[in-house]
Amino acid sequence: MVTITFPDQQTEKRALAFLLGRFSGRVLRSGEHLVPEAALEALADQNIPFTVQGKTTYEQQMAAIRGAAPPPVG
Repeated sequence: MVTITFPDQQTEKRALAFLLGRFSGRVLRSGEHLVPEAALEALADQNIPFTVQGKTTYEQQMAAIRGAAPPPVG
């Protein structure tokens, strides 16, 4: 999985409409999107601009599953 962002909300909506049903992924509250590497080429083929933030970390994947960061222990 790769973490990406989009330059604006309109582009994000267009990208999500394209990605839905083609690739699995997650959207974080931060606005970052977790997508498989194959989705990058598909987005580029559709001329949808995006910025690669890097490989998705384990913490990002867990936050996407939980829906939020876990509460602090203390």
